[in-house]
Amino acid sequence: MTYVPHTPDEERAMLRDIGVASRADLFAAVRPEHRARSFNLPEGKSEYEVTGQLGRLADKNYSRLVSFVGAGFYDHDIPAAVDALAGRSEFATAYTPYQPECSQGWLQAIFEFQTVICELTGMDAANASLYDGGTALYEAAMLAVRHTGRRRIVVDSGVNFIYRAMLYTYTSNLDLEFVETPVVHGQACRADILRHLNGDTAALILQNPNFFGAVDDHTDLVERAHDAGALVIQSVYPVALGMLRTPGEMGVDIATGEGQSLGIPLSFGGPYLGFMAVRDFLMRRMPGRIVGETTDAHGRRGFVLTLQAREQHIRREKATSNICSNEALCALRATVYLSLLGRDGLRELAELNYRKAEFAKQVISRIPGVEVKRSSPTFNEFTVVLPKHADEVIGRMIDTGYAPGFPLGRFYPGLDNYLLVNVTEKRTKEDIATFAERLEGVLCD
Repeated sequence: MTYVPHTPDEERAMLRDIGVASRADLFAAVRPEHRARSFNLPEGKSEYEVTGQLGRLADKNYSRLVSFVGAGFYDHDIPAAVDALAGRSEFATAYTPYQPECSQGWLQAIFEFQTVICELTGMDAANASLYDGGTALYEAAMLAVRHTGRRRIVVDSGVNFIYRAMLYTYTSNLDLEFVETPVVHGQACRADILRHLNGDTAALILQNPNFFGAVDDHTDLVERAHDAGALVIQSVYPVALGMLRTPGEMGVDIATGEGQSLGIPLSFGGPYLGFMAVRDFLMRRMPGRIVGETTDAHGRRGFVLTLQAREQHIRREKATSNICSNEALCALRATVYLSLLGRDGLRELAELNYRKAEFAKQVISRIPGVEVKRSSPTFNEFTVVLPKHADEVIGRMIDTGYAPGFPLGRFYPGLDNYLLVNVTEKRTKEDIATFAERLEGVLCD
């Protein structure tokens, strides 16, 4: 399928102007073994034929699996209004809105995104978004290093392993010391964390709910970290904040997270949305941009890029980051999504996720040989121990039309039979019951 916008006469005129006789002569400098096999492309197809072929290809990407997979990226319902508003031509352009001449409409949208992130996290200030949850966590760690002048970072292993891998990759050439506390299936292991907090610690990194779905109140750890002069970074699941204590309520200094669950489709891994919010004393150390509200010469409400911390805007040695491009269209989707839900709607959504996960625990725990880990409260994700290797079970469950969860053994040695199961509002009681029935059948074979 090809579409060539130029007529043969136009092609000949262009070739004549650049001094070659034919299209083949145009590529004569390319060695034969490096050329395409032929420039004799097939005839173009009609619009109907092209759209039909593209539709058949697109169908291959559509998964009809009923998904119980989470691990940081979640299959939430997206109201149709999110696509309708974010898809308007005023927003859906290739332009990245970070320059000072950015339109008032985009500046207002980003300002409102910052506002809803502050309200969601209970923090004082938020920036105009980041790439994703992992890079946001890295940015937070570097902010803590800059602020404290220290080099040690304590990381709870309950933090998503993808985020930790990104953190270590981005800092691999920096003179930093990382201390990871051992993995636990419940809440953060206080004794191990407190043992590593000292006068060299720049930050303590936590996650709530953690990678295993466990919910925790980190207030005590925050207080102890502050006593040691360290900052506390907490990565959060934004939907869970509809019913959990916020980072601000716990006294956290920097809150980060992945915004994919706020109206952004899974899309094979991106593009996604990182968010960051801080207490007021750290605002000027944040990476990226902050949009502020102002008034113009006529007293009318307006918006302006108040803080711009990239190399393009300030002296290079004072730039806070060079990987902080604003995911503006994704941030707009999150803003529309949260605005549609409102405070009460987000609370209801969180409670629905929690209740459905608790129902799934009850149903799954009745399967002979299966154990649901209950060492701590969870939100909408929990750990299940199977009587067989999780990889084997997953393969056979997919054949039945169900993606049963995330196999923990692939990244956590010794947990080969452990499965991380996620339940969102999209999973019906019938989905859950059929899932358990098919899981029991696979385990009994």
